[in-house]
Amino acid sequence: MNRHKGLEWSKIESKLKANPEKLWSLNEMERTSGETDVVGYDKRSGEFIFYDCSAESPSGRRSLCYDREAWDSRKENKPENNAIDMAAEMGIEILNEEEYRELQKLGTFDMKTSSWLKTPSEIRKLGGAIFADFRYDTVFIYHNNAHSYYAARAFRGSLKI
Repeated sequence: MNRHKGLEWSKIESKLKANPEKLWSLNEMERTSGETDVVGYDKRSGEFIFYDCSAESPSGRRSLCYDREAWDSRKENKPENNAIDMAAEMGIEILNEEEYRELQKLGTFDMKTSSWLKTPSEIRKLGGAIFADFRYDTVFIYHNNAHSYYAARAFRGSLKI
């Protein structure tokens, strides 16, 4: 309950019923082990905000390079997909650095794994991408080549309804 204090389920349920395509996206988040939960409400847009809240980065989205460009650049040992395309296929957004830090205020996440984050275009143009994890009671933001992928790195998503 600490993730959604002050939110009324009846209002969330009404939004979900009015947006069946978003239910499909929530199901995809769950199907890929996101353990999705409603974490906030945007007063300006009138939207409820859902994040992946699994303790570790979602297991159904691991071993992905960052984006299509990175995937295309790999000559061998290509992963099955990339984080940006997979998120788009699911109808969700990858968490950015600010959202990731907000998520960490709701619990402790990614103590053994890491999660790709939406990367600023300046970094991406230079071939890099950013990811984060939580170690030593601290959120760490790192960089890597966008074409890299690891069995312990996935991405966390958000969905606004």
